[in-house]
Amino acid sequence: MSRDPCPHSPVPARPEPPGPPSTGLPSQDPLLSMHAAVVFLTAVIIGLVMGGLMFLHEKSVPSAVATGLGCCGISVPVLHKLIG
Repeated sequence: MSRDPCPHSPVPARPEPPGPPSTGLPSQDPLLSMHAAVVFLTAVIIGLVMGGLMFLHEKSVPSAVATGLGCCGISVPVLHKLIG
């Protein structure tokens, strides 16, 4: 009977690089997808620009805020279809 001198498994040719340290928590999906983040960020920029333009036109903060929020809200579904 011949016995192997080393009962361990063979050493791999290429060692695996060390991974990031495990925190013990399960991996989580991102809060927003890249598509949603782009849509919302673009909508906020549109709202800020339109609100700023309205403020420069009328010098009224409430109308500028209302215009900015309205444009931001209206642009979300439009941008979702355009960028989607």
